[in-house]
Amino acid sequence: MPSGRRATPTLLRDLNERTVLDTIRSGAPISRAEIARRSGISKPTVSLALQSLLQADLVRETAERPDGPGYGAVYFEPVAEAAVVLGLDLGARFVRGALCDLAGEVRARQDVELQAAEAAEAVEAIERLRSSLTEASGLDPDRIDTVVVGVPGVVERRTGIVRVVENVAGLEGRAFESELESTLDLPVRLENDINLAALGEQWQGVARGVSNFFFLSVGTGLGGGLVVDGELRRGSKGAAGELDFIRAGDDSTNPDAAAVSAYAAQLAGRYPTRLVAPYDVRAVFAAARAGDELAAAVVAEEARRIALHIAPIAAVADVELVVLGGGVGSNGDLLLEAIRPLLAGWLPYPPRVEVSSLGDGVVLTGALAVGLRAALDSVFARRRVTA
Repeated sequence: MPSGRRATPTLLRDLNERTVLDTIRSGAPISRAEIARRSGISKPTVSLALQSLLQADLVRETAERPDGPGYGAVYFEPVAEAAVVLGLDLGARFVRGALCDLAGEVRARQDVELQAAEAAEAVEAIERLRSSLTEASGLDPDRIDTVVVGVPGVVERRTGIVRVVENVAGLEGRAFESELESTLDLPVRLENDINLAALGEQWQGVARGVSNFFFLSVGTGLGGGLVVDGELRRGSKGAAGELDFIRAGDDSTNPDAAAVSAYAAQLAGRYPTRLVAPYDVRAVFAAARAGDELAAAVVAEEARRIALHIAPIAAVADVELVVLGGGVGSNGDLLLEAIRPLLAGWLPYPPRVEVSSLGDGVVLTGALAVGLRAALDSVFARRRVTA
């Protein structure tokens, strides 16, 4: 125990109860005797802790048994619906939302189309979405512990103000976190959407079990989320990963969607093609799959540009994995086989490159992951008040 911190009865009781709760969460269904064995706490102390956790509605008895006979033992499991998390992903066209319980199970998910890409419209959509999700889930709305919202901009951690926003009018410079807290009457945490995408991949995607990786989103813009030693790195201002600024005015290596269309227009006339202006990105990739020569040349250049953005990140951070996402980056069937050999030729330790396995739900998954981590702690901290 740290020097100067006395082992008071309340502190010891809290430590024991938290240990018992964590043991149940990791091993349910589990008996009293097995809790004592795994936790190293005496059976009488486990019984006292269980009594408190049962009164607080954090654990309950269960009829479910592990493999093998129960021999009359009572088994316990955590109460997954003791709290729920509301995760939201705010984009230019949609607000995506989901509710998950303390077991990480999504109890309801819905998307709401925005009539206009404006902050005021987004606030109204979020309020409607909160109501419709709780109704669809059948859960008590008072059980919502926290709200985590992914936004397309830099979130100043100290103020909750959003900066560097291009695709949602009225969001730039707005104290959006406190505004949503007032509207929803709930604790709200804002996070950059691509940072949440990285955390979503870490929780349920291709980056599970990977301590050092980079999530690279290539779409209407360019952004990244860096995880080092298992922790997300936001930087001193919260602006880490704002890759749109890395080119310092030189757009010749820009891989975003607009650049794909512009490059196709630049090459038009040099290759046989069925593509026509304005060279929609989805049409370009579809044509490349069909063997169109112009589209194939555009995709080859796109792969090179993406690789040029991965190389310095890999060289500086020595990441094991790069996960591609976004409307452009998700075309892994065409991009990966071109990107990988380029990196292998440029770097002594090239990272593995994969496409996100979570699709357009990756930001939402990250929001739930962040909220779940907070909720698991807060329901325990509040148990004395609610018991």
